Amino acid sequence: MGKQKGNVPERDDVEPLRISTGSAGLDEILGGGIDPERMYLYEGRPGTGKTTLAMQFLLEGVRLGEPTLYITLSETERELKLVAHRHGWSLEGITVFELVPPETTLDPSQELTVLQPAEMELGETSGLIFEKVEEVNPARVVIDSLSELRLLAQNPLRYRRQVLALKHFFSNRKCTVILLDDLTAHEKDLQLHSIAHGVLLLEQLAIGYGAERRRLRVVKMRGIPFKGGFHDFAIQRGGLKIYPRLVAAEHHKDFVGDFVPSGNAELDKLLGGGLERGTNALLIGAAGVGKSSIAVTYAIAAAQRGERTSIFAFDEGRGTIRARARTLGLPFEDAMKQGLIQLQQIDPAELSPGEFAHRVRAAVERDNARIVVIDSLNGYLNSMPDERFLVLQMHELLSYLSQLGVLTLLVLAQHGLVGPMDTPLDISYLSDAVLMLRYFEYDGTVRRALSVVKKRSGNHEHTIREFRLSYGGVRLSPPLKGFTGIFSGTPVYTGEMAPLLPENGSQASRDA
Repeated sequence: MGKQKGNVPERDDVEPLRISTGSAGLDEILGGGIDPERMYLYEGRPGTGKTTLAMQFLLEGVRLGEPTLYITLSETERELKLVAHRHGWSLEGITVFELVPPETTLDPSQELTVLQPAEMELGETSGLIFEKVEEVNPARVVIDSLSELRLLAQNPLRYRRQVLALKHFFSNRKCTVILLDDLTAHEKDLQLHSIAHGVLLLEQLAIGYGAERRRLRVVKMRGIPFKGGFHDFAIQRGGLKIYPRLVAAEHHKDFVGDFVPSGNAELDKLLGGGLERGTNALLIGAAGVGKSSIAVTYAIAAAQRGERTSIFAFDEGRGTIRARARTLGLPFEDAMKQGLIQLQQIDPAELSPGEFAHRVRAAVERDNARIVVIDSLNGYLNSMPDERFLVLQMHELLSYLSQLGVLTLLVLAQHGLVGPMDTPLDISYLSDAVLMLRYFEYDGTVRRALSVVKKRSGNHEHTIREFRLSYGGVRLSPPLKGFTGIFSGTPVYTGEMAPLLPENGSQASRDA
C-alpha cells in the first residue's frame, strides 16, 4: 500500500524518472539514464577515465541547478581543478571535499582535522563524510575512491559493512551516489557488485601498434534494460566520448528499393539494371585496377541527382583521390564544395571500430548520406586485431545501412597484381553483389576486365567486359568471349580484337 498524502494515495510503485549520467553515449546505452536516489559503482584501473566520467555526472547536476558534492580521498582539489581546466570545465557549483591535506598547508589545526587516509580511523572518515553531506545536502555525490576505505577497513567484512552503512545513510537523503574503485586490490572484489544498484566497468587496452583503446561495459543495472557487451570510448577535451555498440535491429525506416544509377548505362546493364538501395556491393581486385574509381563514379552520379555520398578513405589521402578525379575529368571538387560528397580520411591506427561505426551513423542520420563508400576493407582490417570480430562488426554495420535504404560500396584489395590472388578477408558472403576486377594481357598490353559474379537481388549479365578509366569516367566494352583463366587469377584473352576497346588516339577513341 502507498502512503496517504491528503486525499490522494501516494504510490510506491510509480516508475521513477531517469536522470542523465552527463554522457549522451552512456545514456543511450542505458536506454535513457539511471534511476535517481541509488548508489552506482564505476570501476576500472587507473587511467581508464572514471574521474572524468564522474565529473560529467556532477556537471550535469550543476546544469540542472542541483547541489553536488565531490568527496576525494586520493586527489587534491588542485588536481581536480587542473583536470577540469584541461577539459574546458569550471568546478563552480561543485563542492569539493578533500580528505587529504593540501600539500602546501602548514597549519597545525588543519593537520588535526584533515589526516592522511592511511592514518585515519575508518569511523572518523565516515563521520567526516556524513557531516559534509548533511551540510551540503547534495542531490549528486561522487566518492573517489573506495580503495582508501578498503585499506582503512583492513578486512573484507568490515569493508562491506562500511559500504552498506554508506548506502543506508544515502538512501534516506534523496541522493544519487557514484562510487569510484580503481581495482588496486590483489583480487577483484565482487562484494560491491551485490550492494550497488548498478556497476560500470572501464578498461584501457594496449594494442601492438597505434593508440590505446578504451572500452566500457555495463556489468549490472537493476531493473534497467541496457545494451550489453563492450562499447568503445575515447577521452577527449570535454569528457568521455562514448560510442554505443551498433545494434542494427534498433534502426529501420521504410524506403523504395529502386535502382541507383551509376552514371554509366553499360555498367548498369552489366548489373542487371543497377544496384538497388538498401544493398551492398563488394568491389574486389588487385591494387590499382580501378575499384576506387568505379566507387567515385557512383558518388558523382549521386551528386548530379542531388544525393549525398560519404566516402571513408582508409588507404588513400585526400590529395590522391582528388587528383584521380581530376585526371578522369569528374567534377569531384564541385560536389565536395556543395556538400554532396563528404570525404573522411581515416587513420586505422588511431580509430576504434566503435568510433568508425559512430561516424558512419552520423553521416547517414545527420548528413542524410544515401551512398556510403568504405575504401578499403584492408585498412579497416588493420584497425581490428581479431579478424573474427571484424566480420561481426561489418555484418552489423551492413545490416544497419541496409535497413535505412543506403547503398554501400565496399572496396577490397587482393594480394598480388597478376597471377593467383589471395584475399585477406572473406566477406563475400555478407555482400549482396560482388564485382570482380582483373588485369589481363592481350598482344603485349595490360588491360582491365570486369565481371559480376554475384547479385542476390536480381539477374545480371554473366559476361566479362573490358573497361577503361578514361577522361569522363569509366568506359565498358561489349561482352568479351575467348577469355581463359580469369578465376584462376591468370586471365588471358585469346579472342579477337573486335570487342576490345580501341586504343587511345584511334578515331573510335576520339569519337567516344
